Amino acid sequence: MENILLLTTILSLIIWVYLLLFRGGFWLSNQKIKPQALGITDYPSVYAVIPARNEADVLPISLKSLLNQDYLGQFTIILIDDQSSDGTGEVAQEIAKNCHQSNRLIVISGQTLPTGWSGKLWAMEQGLKYIKKHNCQPKYILFTDADIEHHPTNLQELVTKSQQENLALTSLMVWLRCQSIWEQFLIPAFVFFFEKLYPFAWVNNAKNKMAAAAGGCILIRRDILEEIGGLEIVRQALIDDCSLAAAVKSKLQQNPNNTQGIWLGLSEKTRSLRPYDSLETIWNMVARTAYTQLNYSPLLLSGTVLGLTLVYLIPILSLALGLLLGNSLIALFGGITWILMAIAYLPTLILYKASPLWSLTLPIIAFLYLLMTIDSALRHWQGKGGAWKGRVYANNE
Repeated sequence: MENILLLTTILSLIIWVYLLLFRGGFWLSNQKIKPQALGITDYPSVYAVIPARNEADVLPISLKSLLNQDYLGQFTIILIDDQSSDGTGEVAQEIAKNCHQSNRLIVISGQTLPTGWSGKLWAMEQGLKYIKKHNCQPKYILFTDADIEHHPTNLQELVTKSQQENLALTSLMVWLRCQSIWEQFLIPAFVFFFEKLYPFAWVNNAKNKMAAAAGGCILIRRDILEEIGGLEIVRQALIDDCSLAAAVKSKLQQNPNNTQGIWLGLSEKTRSLRPYDSLETIWNMVARTAYTQLNYSPLLLSGTVLGLTLVYLIPILSLALGLLLGNSLIALFGGITWILMAIAYLPTLILYKASPLWSLTLPIIAFLYLLMTIDSALRHWQGKGGAWKGRVYANNE
């Protein structure tokens, strides 16, 4: 039995060595938009499309941040009031009026959700239909959530990077709120796990097939969006951001002479206003799409359970059992692996200005995320599926 535990512990150690050295440096959290030495002289037109369902409480901050963007080109905002019950549309118009920007904001009353669409994507689609109907020709579409507070130069930086690096899609994982004890405990790990699943350096390599985006902030070229078939190709996807990025990158890579790419990075200045101040809110956020990420596969779910156990739980169990059994080798390998795990987590904690001591709790955090993933599968099997703003989607295959 001790030999089996020893071999398992060594395997876990090997995995962490691989993750640190050969997984695209995901753990460094260093993919960010850097200040550009030279700006651009051509400022293309941009249309922002914001799906908003019962967002009246955050719009005074989020919408105002968009209306006050420091951008020299034409910038128009389309907000789709997705059948809200809190006066979202009226609040948005009042904010624009107070900012003397009424001419920049277009509010659309959302239509009934048709079969075959997720609520958020249907709201976004209506924004695109408006742009097409009125023969608008923006070079870029900015998809952003209604709960995002944009830094005053965010749009300028996104467009500049896209123009200078010939990017078809540029996306930011905005800085998630990290104030409450539960947010400090679990939110940085959410970002860490996402980076591990989709190493940003690989995403940003035009020759690598890895593709991902963060739905809170996506700048995409309109012509590319039309070429891939628009949002309709991902209309049922709950993980719509990564599905959209995959479609874009796949389209680009079909052309052997392609010089365009996609880019995904981190932001410390553009932030989400959404609070996750309890275990329940974070749990629901993860459980909404975790099983979707596994393609609703019981086999992949089993592999995930085994993988998370091997990678995150075995090291600390080996350390404890090694000390208990008096097997110094097992304890040593378990301890070294736990230290490597903590080192890998530190840059993300620094990004979120959280205590470095949280790095030692990663095995416990991983165990909670494992339970959330299992709960996500249970919800799917019970017909509860995913949800967005009060809507539940039972079947999303």
